[in-house]
Amino acid sequence: MADAVHASHLTCRFGRTNAVSDLSFSIPEGSLFALLGPNGAGKTTTIRMLMNIIRPTHGEATVLGVDTRRLGVSEFRSIGHVSENQSLPAWMTVAQLLAFCRPLYPTWDEPLCRKLVDEFDLAMDTKISRLSRGMRVKAALVSSLAYRPRLLVLDEPFSGLDPVVRDDLVRGVLELAGEERWSVLISSHDLDEVERLVDAVGFIDAGRLVLMEPLADLHARFRRIEVTMSDPAREPSTAPPHWTGLQTSGRLVRFVDTRYAATQSQRQIASLFPGASVEAHPMTLREIFVAVARANREARR
Repeated sequence: MADAVHASHLTCRFGRTNAVSDLSFSIPEGSLFALLGPNGAGKTTTIRMLMNIIRPTHGEATVLGVDTRRLGVSEFRSIGHVSENQSLPAWMTVAQLLAFCRPLYPTWDEPLCRKLVDEFDLAMDTKISRLSRGMRVKAALVSSLAYRPRLLVLDEPFSGLDPVVRDDLVRGVLELAGEERWSVLISSHDLDEVERLVDAVGFIDAGRLVLMEPLADLHARFRRIEVTMSDPAREPSTAPPHWTGLQTSGRLVRFVDTRYAATQSQRQIASLFPGASVEAHPMTLREIFVAVARANREARR
């Protein structure tokens, strides 16, 4: 299977600051991939390099098989890009915006456009300047989905939206991406929505890729562990390096096991906490993200 996106040692420097450092990853065609990280981690800079908005200082990347530095009109007819800070012509109505975009894309699908307008409950005769932020995002999505792009790039599309609007957008993107086998790259802080949308994730921190793997594998190997002792709890003198966030409170020890394997992990925990009661809890993507971000922050310290 070909890659929709392939980055090799991608680096972007602003002055003496590396916003992105030596980033290498691939997104197979048909994959729904999330790029996650704290504020200032380099997510938007990465997307801007992939969209040929800024040039990489070092390294290279391809999008749909084309060097990102050579992306032009013909390539962008196959790429949908919706950004948190995207500016739409405020003086246009929704109908005028879609009429302006329609002739620019040979693959424009008018029945799909009308379907999305109905599903998103967009008022065609309303000026964009009078739309709520949620409705402006919906208008941007319709104008980017109606031509059936091979790759959809979403940079913080759900930021600041109310839960109902976020649910509408997630359902719309999910249904279309699944039906059309589109490739999707999304950067977002709304991890609950991302968890429903994607099948693979990458964590970026301080401009560097910390991990990248299928979401199912991530869920399988992360567990929140609670150990209940009969006496006041004490941290083990030699905790395994893949245990993070170790805390004690009374008779309770808590930590995150980042390499959980049921039989082996239970045996290891029992050897360090003999006679204790052990509970292993599955973790949400949000909980995994917090654990990874905190572990990286402590490592830098």
